[in-house]
Amino acid sequence: MAGNDAEKVWRQMTQDHSGNWGMDIDHWDWVPGVGVIALLEYYEATREERVLSYLQDWVKRNESKAKGKAVINAIAPFAIFPALYQLTGDAKFKDEAVRVAEWLLNEAPRTREEALEHTVTENVAFSEQVWADTIFMAVLFLARTASLLGSRAYAEEALKQVLIHLRLLQDPLTGVLFHGWNCASGDHMSGARWTRANAWIAAGVPMIVAEIDGLVDIPQELKERYGRLMSGLLAYQQEDGLWSTVMDRPDFYREVSGSAGIAYGLLKAVEMKLIADEEVYAGGAKRAYRAIVPYITAEGLVTGVSGGTPVMPTIEAYQKDVSTYPTLYGQGLVLMLLAKISQRSE
Repeated sequence: MAGNDAEKVWRQMTQDHSGNWGMDIDHWDWVPGVGVIALLEYYEATREERVLSYLQDWVKRNESKAKGKAVINAIAPFAIFPALYQLTGDAKFKDEAVRVAEWLLNEAPRTREEALEHTVTENVAFSEQVWADTIFMAVLFLARTASLLGSRAYAEEALKQVLIHLRLLQDPLTGVLFHGWNCASGDHMSGARWTRANAWIAAGVPMIVAEIDGLVDIPQELKERYGRLMSGLLAYQQEDGLWSTVMDRPDFYREVSGSAGIAYGLLKAVEMKLIADEEVYAGGAKRAYRAIVPYITAEGLVTGVSGGTPVMPTIEAYQKDVSTYPTLYGQGLVLMLLAKISQRSE
């Protein structure tokens, strides 16, 4: 069943959605970036050559668009480059990965706490702000490049960024994460425990650990913080299996992309032995999976996905001012979950 849904979702992702910000895969930013990261996961789960061919063609069509302003959100598509080099032997993938990793290491703006400042392609600045999104959009790429090259320096930076983000964003009372941290004002701004922010780190950390384990020692602090996060997330899972868009507000609408990302993270973390109680955590992921399936249309569109969301000025704004519509990151996070469920069912 998961395999059939995954087929529908991937086909919808690769159709022509020109001009549709949420679904147009032919540009270079975090939205298509999450999409192609998910397509690579789908390929690795199925070994379908058509998926690998699509990713190669996608890079050819869009690589010229990558030469714009260097920002965190535009790093996301590069996360497929290390694997594409390993799969094809084409040196351009390795060379570009090194170029971008060097920028992250030596030039990317940092906050006073040495976190990567979250920068975007839009003409807006979030000075001294740390967002959970950065872990998935940029640090995952750095970890994969570290693995490709056997680079301890890249691995150490990836680990450092994970720890800084967990320290700054984690709520000591609940274990879950706030959306962002403002280093200048020393606060979590609106203080929203936003579900998709938690999903970026829930999914991203075990993916990163899978790449850097062996290059660096994974410290107990990371395991303990991540364990508290995942335990805290299960505590906010609603009876229907999903999470509300702000997780401690059950009166807010259920949000599918964040729910899928958390569920994927639960399964990946069990696989990586970052969390121990497989029955409990995998059970939570399966409840989420069953709740997500009805949000996939017959045409493979994933509904119930909140639009692009900066750190909002109030908690109420996450509900009132952010509408839902299909997006590539929604498709992608659901596809990652479906691929993982299919693998576990084999």
